[in-house]
Amino acid sequence: MTTAHFLRRVAGAALWLAALAPAYAAEPAPTVRFTVIPRYNPLLMVQSYQPIMDYLSARTPYHFELKLARDYAEAVRLLADREVDLASLGGVTFIKAYRTFGAVPLVRPRNAAGQAHYRSVVIVRADSDIRSLEDLRGRSFAFGSHHSTSGNLVPRTYLFRHGIGLDDLGWYKNLGKHDSVAKAVLKGNVDAGAVKDVIAERYREHGLRFLAESDPIPAVPIVAHPETPEGVRRAVTRALLALDPVDAEQQRMMASWDPEFRHGFVPATLEDYRPIVEMLDAVGNGCGEGCHR
Repeated sequence: MTTAHFLRRVAGAALWLAALAPAYAAEPAPTVRFTVIPRYNPLLMVQSYQPIMDYLSARTPYHFELKLARDYAEAVRLLADREVDLASLGGVTFIKAYRTFGAVPLVRPRNAAGQAHYRSVVIVRADSDIRSLEDLRGRSFAFGSHHSTSGNLVPRTYLFRHGIGLDDLGWYKNLGKHDSVAKAVLKGNVDAGAVKDVIAERYREHGLRFLAESDPIPAVPIVAHPETPEGVRRAVTRALLALDPVDAEQQRMMASWDPEFRHGFVPATLEDYRPIVEMLDAVGNGCGEGCHR
């Protein structure tokens, strides 16, 4: 066989393989759907969480899709009905999901100090004459969603333990999102309210003052349905635990992420959320399951 003939055969084989390449192309990455309790308005939710989906798609063998929930209850339902595989829930919604269908906690985020907790903050306008919790008597108060940990369960419990029951307030109402509570306080529609610390910090420069802060609350868990494939759970856990908030390149990557998720993660267990269980079951404090229907 001459060299020229050999080269023609090689070229022909290459063309044949190229023609077959589409038939042997890699299958598309399996899709994993992820929901988040609606902490903010839909636009801000997409801006805050889509970059996290992009990171997980790049660091795992899966393609991640963000599916927004209209409210806290829908986020739990989506996971229960297997319309999503994973969810970022709050403490209350996680416990409900665990008790209802055995939701499995995977990881929880660290805060800027490297600790896996956050706080609920009672806020007032900077120019408010309210200077202590005692001054809340007879005044209006905004809580978050009925299903919110830091916007409803914790502040109701906190106020009760400091001698302020719901009947001591002039009136109160539950708003759906943390930023709705902050805006209501800033506009003077209510005298005070309760939000998670990252929201309180976000609106602080717009004229909020911190009146009181709760004890530490276990950080919000990312959870899976018990039937979510083990490979998905392992891949997500590994990718999120691999984040290093000290690394300059990763800091830049996470700059667009939700503030709660910019500092890395630690493994999560059911035991981490025992304080939430105790508050939910403490019906005698004026809250309990009664205010989390």
